[in-house]
Amino acid sequence: MPILSKDTTLCISLAGRPSNLGTRFHNMLYEELGLDFVYKAFTTDDLEGAVRGVRALGIRGCSVSMPFKSAVLAYVDEVEESAAAIEAANTVVNDGGRLTAANTDVEAVEELLQARAVPRESRVLLRGSGSMAAAVLAAFRHAGFSDLTLTSRNATTGKALAERFSAGFLPEPVAGHDVLVNVTPLGMAGADEDALAFPEAAIRAATRVFDVVALPVETPLVRAALAAGVPVLTGAEVHALQAARQFERYTGVALTRDQVDRASAFSRSEERMRY
Repeated sequence: MPILSKDTTLCISLAGRPSNLGTRFHNMLYEELGLDFVYKAFTTDDLEGAVRGVRALGIRGCSVSMPFKSAVLAYVDEVEESAAAIEAANTVVNDGGRLTAANTDVEAVEELLQARAVPRESRVLLRGSGSMAAAVLAAFRHAGFSDLTLTSRNATTGKALAERFSAGFLPEPVAGHDVLVNVTPLGMAGADEDALAFPEAAIRAATRVFDVVALPVETPLVRAALAAGVPVLTGAEVHALQAARQFERYTGVALTRDQVDRASAFSRSEERMRY
């Protein structure tokens, strides 16, 4: 571990439920590349004060997770299109006291869809209605997908989000779609870790299953899809790609695919640390 000094650049994360994923991803690569940076995870009950601290203390970068993704926009100087389009950011970069917000989740999902050659004519059913669901919908739209349907237990927010992206709305998930996308906490480590986000009939009828949950990698939805022989896209892939884009914004260093894959594997090598 390099010795920290007065010149060490600090990057942080702000989350309601901090984890070690980003901390391990970024710090491993800082050390490997010989960069005088350090990354630390935080939570806060004073978002405005925390963002003032980012500006005042010269903290270079700040990853933003739920429940702060939308609220943080009120405290920055500039909002990039990736964040403005969905009114939510997951990244803040500090350039000499000027704070710019972006959403690398949108960029990462679109990159993953292209890398995995998901057909644009696919009928997509997305479950969720929060800021990450908006990011995923925006990525699908920007990537050229036109047949999008949203389902959500919260009909009010779900219908509003569907209308915003010119998507259809269903009160419950049903079979008959090519791509199923879970953007809810169902299957996430914790209270909902045993929940299956889509009915088994819908999973068997799909050609792709995409679970945006980052921990664990193999959610009940992913396991069910693999058992049915359906190709999967995972939250682990999204997290790695969005973290790589954050890393480049913070440091100016573009990562290779090998570096991203190794850092992602390292960040997950102690999943027991997720709590």
